[in-house]
Amino acid sequence: MKKRSWGFLVGGLLVALLLAGVVSNFASSHPDGLDSSLREGCTFDAEDNITGGNCPAQQEKEHEIGGPLADYGIAGVDNDFLSTGLSGVLGVLLTFAVAGGAFWLVRRRGTPAAEAEAPERAPAGRAS
Repeated sequence: MKKRSWGFLVGGLLVALLLAGVVSNFASSHPDGLDSSLREGCTFDAEDNITGGNCPAQQEKEHEIGGPLADYGIAGVDNDFLSTGLSGVLGVLLTFAVAGGAFWLVRRRGTPAAEAEAPERAPAGRAS
């Protein structure tokens, strides 16, 4: 890989880590489109608990699987800002590792026989 490509790759990774680790904490805490549509028809109190009405959100249960990154945080970290930032950074690193590994596996490789048969090129500006 060319030196310029490495710089672009590292720069993109650093920007993604910054966005995931810091900026993600300032995302809206209001429900997204899916959550909002599931809550239509219900009434809520000040603590966002369902107090009445009829909506699909009433059948909501705790995560059955759970996991270390459930609900955009890291289990066991009490500081919400740190938990959200670390989960974002971990998510970026895991995605980068999986994507990088996949690209590495499918990359185009020259075969030794094809490289041996390829004629050598003369340097630019010189005649053979």
